[in-house]
Amino acid sequence: MTPVPGASLSDLLTSLKNLVIALNGATQAFKQVNGLSTLEGISAATVVKASPGRVASVSVTTAGSTTGMIYDSPNQTQIMPLWVIPDVASSSGEPYVVNLPCDSGILVVPGTGQTLSISWS
Repeated sequence: MTPVPGASLSDLLTSLKNLVIALNGATQAFKQVNGLSTLEGISAATVVKASPGRVASVSVTTAGSTTGMIYDSPNQTQIMPLWVIPDVASSSGEPYVVNLPCDSGILVVPGTGQTLSISWS
């Protein structure tokens, strides 16, 4: 029997390179959906991003007496509401998953007495 040659070293390295590129792309997509940045201790209207992005999640760290809002806005203009922030923390203690894109920017307006944390990309 004649041995059958396998893949060359160049072929193996090219395959490995393609695998690393694919994993990097998947990692970047995961981060974009789950938030690249966080901001904690939001107790007043705050522009967290003044350009398009995505709100991943929000946590109510201190309950308030009214609900808060997340707006699609690059400044303090409260015109395009995106998501209503409940006045209390979730019963499971987990953050509220928002996962919504913003065309203009991300403005977070806590409810009366609320303190929030937000994750975005």
